[in-house]
Order: sequence, then structure tokens, then C-alpha cells
Amino acid sequence: MALWLVAAIGAVAGGLGASVVAPAALAGLGFTKVGIAAGSWAASWMGYAAVANGGGVAAGSLFAILQSVGAAGVSAATTAAASAIGGALAMALSAVGC
Repeated sequence: MALWLVAAIGAVAGGLGASVVAPAALAGLGFTKVGIAAGSWAASWMGYAAVANGGGVAAGSLFAILQSVGAAGVSAATTAAASAIGGALAMALSAVGC
């Protein structure tokens, strides 16, 4: 397969992963556009994080980042970066015969 085609497939896969799959997966875990879904895995995690941090979730923590992405979605810059990384990874794997 031509290297440019492999890179294009990787770029598309990376972009779809960032813009479609990641937000859907986060919503499934309970990180929704309107906040943390009651009774979800995210709600359980939030409870543990709040107890561990004295009543709140630490700013900049993985939980806070996932909550932000779940609420706001993935930015165009993140989608572009994921596409570039997907294309580069696909080219690298193709070059070594995978």
C-alpha cells in the first residue's frame, strides 16, 4: 500500500477518534455536556476524588480535564493534532512493515 494512503487513513482515524469516539466514550462514562451523570462511573470517581482532596476535585487533575472535555467537546486544535499523530504513527508502522 502506498505510504501516502497509509498516512491518510491514519490521519482520518486520528481525527475521528478525537472528534467522535472520545466524546462518545466520555459520555458513556458519565462525563456529559450538562455535567457528571448521577450514578455513573464518573460520579463514583468524583466522590473518591472529592474525599481525597478535602471536598473538591483538584483543578488540572485528570478528572477535571475529562469533565471539561465531556462538557465542551474536543477543540479543533486537538482534532488536528490527533490527525497528525495518527498519520505519523501509520507512516512509521508502515515503514517498518506492520
